[in-house]
Amino acid sequence: MSKQLAAALTAIAALNLFIALGLFITDFGEPSPWIRYERAIVGHGALLAWWATWLGYPQILVPLCLALLAVAWRLPEWRERIYFSIAALVTCWLVATLAQLVFARPRRLDWIVRHETAYSFPSSHAAIATGFYLLWAVFLWRSGIAYGRLLAAACAVLALAICWGRLALGAHYVTDVAGGALLAVALVAAGAAVLPINVFGEPAGRT
Repeated sequence: MSKQLAAALTAIAALNLFIALGLFITDFGEPSPWIRYERAIVGHGALLAWWATWLGYPQILVPLCLALLAVAWRLPEWRERIYFSIAALVTCWLVATLAQLVFARPRRLDWIVRHETAYSFPSSHAAIATGFYLLWAVFLWRSGIAYGRLLAAACAVLALAICWGRLALGAHYVTDVAGGALLAVALVAAGAAVLPINVFGEPAGRT
């Protein structure tokens, strides 16, 4: 099976799971066992959760993307991955925002720290965490560069921290976070399937 075909099948599977989850919570709401967990976690590590949340805001993401573009200018072998990751970031955020309008799920009532006006499903923070930070974890893990796997682990921890933070702040349900992650997987896999680049291989010029 080619990498493009595998990516396409992954995109289709993730998209179908995302839609099914959205329809499920629209009809039946949040499963009660998860509600008990969600209520129990709210307020624990709120300061860390708020810091993690900032990793999904433009104030952090814009300077980070500009830094990546500077790296792309200096290191041509990383350009495809950097451009792809920035495109994935913007796409995940925009599509998640549009999907929130489609499902129109109200926010939780026990939200702490900062209340936003957007709908709840899917979590755009979870989409960004998966479609950008976790994507970079994969890139770095497969890069072959010095300390690449250590950096990959750091990116994965950041992605998980963002998702945990949305629950610890009471900003989202578990299904919102899962929906955001599934949507990001679908979008990233679709990009990998249709674009004529091998974003998940080693950077050009490396053996």
